[in-house]
Amino acid sequence: MSSHRHPQDQVRASHILIKHEGSRRKASWKDPDGRVISATTRDAAVERLTALREDIVAGKARFEDVAARHSDCSSAKRGGDLGRFGHGQMQKPFEEATFALKVGEISDIVDTESGVHIILRTG
Repeated sequence: MSSHRHPQDQVRASHILIKHEGSRRKASWKDPDGRVISATTRDAAVERLTALREDIVAGKARFEDVAARHSDCSSAKRGGDLGRFGHGQMQKPFEEATFALKVGEISDIVDTESGVHIILRTG
């Protein structure tokens, strides 16, 4: 196994995604018609996500539980877990933010074409 030579080749992460009117796909498992998403500004999405992040950081809520309830990504069913990924598999801002985190750290708000995210690096 050559994994010790390139520890940065792959990471594992979970995330919480809040979509908004600027998102590429304005629909999710929670909002199949995209009614809520289309009416959500980026600012409102960031505000919601910031509040959720504060609860997690303060220990009031578990990342997985928040993801399962609030994330607009289908990974919500797995508590936000995206599994392992390497370079070039995710949108660039998402990838860069994840690789910059230490295991167990939660990112600040990250913008991609999908919406706004917070990312928890798990491996």
